[in-house]
Amino acid sequence: MGEAREAFAMASTPSPSGSSLTPPEIPFELHVANREKLLKSIRLHLSDSSRPLQGFVLLQGGEEQNRYCTDHTELFRQESYFAYLFGVREPGFYGAIDIATGNSILFAPRLPAEYAVWLGEIKSLSYFKERYMVSMIYYTDEIAQVLCDQYGESGKPLLFLLHGLNTDSDNFSKPAEFQGKEKFETDLTTLHPILTECRVLKSDLELALIQFANDISSEAHIEVMRKTRIKMKEYQLESMFLHHTYMYGGCRHCSYTCICATGGNGAVLHYGHAAAPNERILEDGDMALLDMGAEYHFYGSDITCSFPVNGKFTSDQALIYNAVLEAHNAVISSMKPGVNWIDMHKLAEKTILESLKKGCILVGDVDDMMAKRLGAVFMPHGLGHFMGIDTHDPGGFLKNLQRMERPKEPGLKSLRTIRDLKEGMVITVEPGCYFIDALLSPALESSNTCKFFNHETIGRFKSFGGVRIESDLHVTANGCKNMTKVPRETWEIEAVMSGAPWPLEKTSTNAANGKG
Repeated sequence: MGEAREAFAMASTPSPSGSSLTPPEIPFELHVANREKLLKSIRLHLSDSSRPLQGFVLLQGGEEQNRYCTDHTELFRQESYFAYLFGVREPGFYGAIDIATGNSILFAPRLPAEYAVWLGEIKSLSYFKERYMVSMIYYTDEIAQVLCDQYGESGKPLLFLLHGLNTDSDNFSKPAEFQGKEKFETDLTTLHPILTECRVLKSDLELALIQFANDISSEAHIEVMRKTRIKMKEYQLESMFLHHTYMYGGCRHCSYTCICATGGNGAVLHYGHAAAPNERILEDGDMALLDMGAEYHFYGSDITCSFPVNGKFTSDQALIYNAVLEAHNAVISSMKPGVNWIDMHKLAEKTILESLKKGCILVGDVDDMMAKRLGAVFMPHGLGHFMGIDTHDPGGFLKNLQRMERPKEPGLKSLRTIRDLKEGMVITVEPGCYFIDALLSPALESSNTCKFFNHETIGRFKSFGGVRIESDLHVTANGCKNMTKVPRETWEIEAVMSGAPWPLEKTSTNAANGKG
């Protein structure tokens, strides 16, 4: 299905309006394929377990939520597992898959007549059947009767309900609740690991959506880079990104809360939350760390760019930036099926430590530093995570896979997966180097690690903040493909910030490298 990605790429047409991209049509065949993938996997599991190939997968979609006790309805976004299987954008739906026949069944809410006055046309059942490409469509108050009728045998039908731990949030998915549930037998253990593993490997149609989210987000990052000026507020950078991805990409949702950190805020790993809301004024000499990604039809992107707000790297900024870039590139060069993610994390750590030693920030043997987990002082988070319908897509730790115990060492304990890479995975590569007082101060005082620091030099970076470089990688048969398309080399960033077109023309590339 490589043609699908090409078709999405061809959706890009030059435009004088500020973007070369056009939002592609949504292929609901994608969700048909996702359902078929799950059906094949669950049938195989049941056969291997000598269980009958019958019953229903039943998922409950998301519900609209009001803001506390008010009548303000928050912007709805579909529950991710339901979005994966059915692609439904409206709230209040249920979806089922008949394991015996393979039929897919949607259940729509029966809306009151007043809906048409305030919220628009009440769509017919046939509209939803055609749009979402399902076999059957009924109302939600008919779930019990329809499933019993479809079962057509004596005894209680079996429902495979979604219930399992999300290892990124430590929250559990909630099994479907509906009137008449007592008429069914329920299985709460089978579905979650199988459906989660289905989400780990992406189809060509999924990759095409993720690529578009990357393309429009990459373009938006470059736009922000070009327009960044000293004395702006951090939220203005966030605003420019959100405007571009929505205006030109039709991306109403972001994959996550934007991180727009400058100066010392770059050392706050999840900056941008309500208590630290992207509001600092940009100062000359600051580094910016912008972690922002748009979402298109549920599928997301996750991109981080770091650059000097004045458009020119100082020697210290270039030292830290290039340390992270070298780690980023080393990991990408090493990625292929069969490579273990812990090894990639350690490669990134070691590469950064070696650069910091060359820059006279650290002293001593790098292998000794690794043994003492010094890398976690500068990069306390994991190297990357699965990405797809969720920014932190599930499947990083599955209880039915071997060697799935989470490491306990500093840095490694923050890994969101420790799996071997497989073709079809999409995973972020996001090494970083930060100067976090809460980590540096204990390390400088500890007898195990204080000997590794050049104490005269390290003080120079106290208010530096940090650098993170993050790209989204698709693991291929022989390596990986970088789906993110932004300037990475220091000279590329300086050229783009000074007005050069991106991608850089060959003449400007040669000149920047001294080959003109």
